[in-house]
Amino acid sequence: MDISKIKLVAFDLDGTLLNTINTIEYHANNTLRHFGFPEISVDRYKILVGNGARILVERMLKENDNFNPDTFDEIYNYYTATYDSDVKIHTEIYPGIENMLKELKEQGFKLAVLSNKPNDAVQETVKLYFGDIFDSVYGAFEDLPKKPDTTILKKLMKELDCDIENSIYVGDTGVDMKTGKGGGLFTIGVLWGFRSKEELVENNADLIVSSTDEILKFASER
Repeated sequence: MDISKIKLVAFDLDGTLLNTINTIEYHANNTLRHFGFPEISVDRYKILVGNGARILVERMLKENDNFNPDTFDEIYNYYTATYDSDVKIHTEIYPGIENMLKELKEQGFKLAVLSNKPNDAVQETVKLYFGDIFDSVYGAFEDLPKKPDTTILKKLMKELDCDIENSIYVGDTGVDMKTGKGGGLFTIGVLWGFRSKEELVENNADLIVSSTDEILKFASER
């Protein structure tokens, strides 16, 4: 793969651009309390997240053997509705992210977000925190496969007229690395997110970074 001329830098959202783990914990535990189930620790949520809201709710309920297919949709709908009602609570932009995005944009890179969070929440959250800096923003849809499937990744790359030779994908989990690698992209794993360096290594991250300056340096030198 020749990435000597990068055009597109695509990012995961939760754990990569935004620290949303306390937001997720707030709404998820509110849901569990509402239905009479035990709460889960914030550190445990770092392991449960990453594959979309539906699977998160399944994992939440299975933590204490409370999963029941007959009541699942009611619980899932409650979680997504309450999350959508306040996507901002406890959410923070990771240090250096705003400057990195501004610098990349000024240097002419196309920027995108691809997340497994439901699309409505992704659109609202990205707009709230980052305005219109991104050229393409996609969350998850009920009728389309989620990451690590590459369907939406390929869709956004086509829309932006970018291909695997000039695109990179940045994320904090093994799912993100599998997504990028599955699409043939160069992958960058970040250490400030929800998962460990070991997980990124195991999932073949091409580059692992501990600061946004390292991403900016890598992209700018290409």
